[in-house]
Amino acid sequence: MVRLLQKQQRTVSLLTTFAIATFGLHALTLFFLILQGLTIRQLSLRKPPSFVQLVDGQPVAATDDTETNPEVIRQFVSKTIASMFNWSGTLPPQNIEEVTKPKPDLGILIKTPQGISQKVTTSSWIASFALSEDFRKGFLSEIAAMTPPEVFARDPKQAMSAQIIIKRVYPPQKIAPGKWRVGMVADLIQKKQADNRKIIIPFNKDLLVRSVDYFPYPLANNASVLQKAIYGIRSERLEIYEMRNLCLLDEDNNLNPNQPQQCGNNQAIEKFTR
Repeated sequence: MVRLLQKQQRTVSLLTTFAIATFGLHALTLFFLILQGLTIRQLSLRKPPSFVQLVDGQPVAATDDTETNPEVIRQFVSKTIASMFNWSGTLPPQNIEEVTKPKPDLGILIKTPQGISQKVTTSSWIASFALSEDFRKGFLSEIAAMTPPEVFARDPKQAMSAQIIIKRVYPPQKIAPGKWRVGMVADLIQKKQADNRKIIIPFNKDLLVRSVDYFPYPLANNASVLQKAIYGIRSERLEIYEMRNLCLLDEDNNLNPNQPQQCGNNQAIEKFTR
């Protein structure tokens, strides 16, 4: 009888120990699951790292004391506007042969604000990817309305070309974290090839620029020439998201080179397009 009681007590003790150990393992597992869930939530709420570009073109991760070099922003704005408004009627050369014998630019059809389909040059279309997506469509429509059909003419007597002459690009003014305002004074000169007649259109604009994230093309080796050009533009990690008229108060354009002029309250700065 005594042996039987001892055996029952030993059995109860083993079951109790096993139950406590099992409960402890479950509690520990639950703790790790909660900890992992909190970690994942913190990662989802964390702002993705921003990258800025130094003057030598090297991208670095942005920190509190790192800013995009102002000269990089000025170069980006100048290069984008030049590519968008230099219309030669030919495609950019891709090899040595095309330097002497450039291919004709067939243009790309875009609907104008009037609902009419007109062509923009291929270089304008590619350069437009330096604009934000919501701004790009309206801006391309305006360029299509500005582009003379004679730019694509094959007859030398009818052909026209255009070139933007940039007189001044003001130093970028920071208006918000990762956003800048850049003033530009320029002239768009359209020239008739037959008699060199010129039409000069002032192009004085305030451009709003912001830094953006960039994701490289996953199949770079298989990308077409157009795709490589577009991804090359997006790799600048900058985009123009708005454009406004620049108010010039001095008739001779003798402005302070470090500060674009502001219009008064009675002279509102209208957007170029939106």
